[in-house]
Amino acid sequence: MPALSAPLAMICSSLLFSLMGVAVKFATPLYGAGEMVMYRSLVGMALIGGLMRWRGLPLATPVPAMHAWRSATGVAAMLLWFHALGGLPLATATTLNYMSSVWIALFLIGGAVLVAPARQAIDGRLVATVLCGFAGVALVLRPTMSAEQAPHGLSALLSGVLAAMAYLQVTALGRVGEPALRVVFYFSLVGVLAGAGVTLAGGEWHGHSLRGLALLGAIGLLAAAGQWMMTRAYSHGGTLGIAALQYLGVVFAFGFGVWLFDDPVTAGALLGMVLIVGAGVAATRLRAKAQPDAVAAPES
Repeated sequence: MPALSAPLAMICSSLLFSLMGVAVKFATPLYGAGEMVMYRSLVGMALIGGLMRWRGLPLATPVPAMHAWRSATGVAAMLLWFHALGGLPLATATTLNYMSSVWIALFLIGGAVLVAPARQAIDGRLVATVLCGFAGVALVLRPTMSAEQAPHGLSALLSGVLAAMAYLQVTALGRVGEPALRVVFYFSLVGVLAGAGVTLAGGEWHGHSLRGLALLGAIGLLAAAGQWMMTRAYSHGGTLGIAALQYLGVVFAFGFGVWLFDDPVTAGALLGMVLIVGAGVAATRLRAKAQPDAVAAPES
C-alpha cells in the first residue's frame, strides 16, 4: 500500500468496521455471537486464502507462536464486542472497544512501575490521559446502562483490553516482516475454530433465512476488507495522523446508531465519547514519542 493512500485506507477501514457493527446489530436477533464470529471468520478466511493463493503467498510462517497469541487475543476481543453490540447502543459499544489505546497507555504505566520503578519516571501526561479515558467511560455508560446492559458493558470494556494486546502483536508481526494477508488469514482461521467452539458449548445453532445469510455475508465481507486495510497500513508503519483517523469509527457508529436504531443522544454520552477519543489520540501521541516505532491499530 503506497504511503500516500494510508490515510484514505484508514478512513475506509473505520467506515467498513462501523457498517459491520450495523450488520451485527441487525443479525443479533437471528444468531448468537459465536455463530456470527464463526461465519464472519469463514468468509474472511475464504477471501484472504484465495487472495494469498492468487499472489503465491505461502501459509507457512516462521513465527507461529506470534500468530497464535495475536489471533487468540483478537478473536476473544471480537467475541466480546459482538456480544456487547447485542445489548448496547452502537456508538457506546464502539467507543468502549476503541478504549484500546488508553489501555495500552495503562500498560506502559504498569511497566514503568513494575520493571524499573527506581530508574523510570512515570509520565504524568500519560496518567492524566488514562484518567480522562476512564472518566469518559463513566459518562458513556451512565445514561444507557441498566441491570440488563451491565454484562454487555463489561464485555465491551474487556474487548478493548484484549484488542490492545492484539494491536501490540500486529505491530510486532509487522516488524518481523509478516505479510498482512497472512496475519489476517490466521486470525480468521482461529475465529472459525473459536466461534464454532463457543456455539457448540452453548448448544445454540440457528437456522438460516435469506435475510440472515445476507447479513452474515455482509459481516464477513465488510470485516475482511476493513481488517485487511487496517492491518496492511499499520504493519507498514502507520503515522500518528493515520492512527488518529481510526476514531472516525466512533463518529460513523454514532451517526448510524441514531439514524438506524434510534439510539439515545445525551450531553453526557457525547462528552464521554469526546473524552475517550481525545484520550485515545493523546495516548497514541505520547506512545509514539516514547516508542517511535510503536503503532496501535484498531480491530474488530
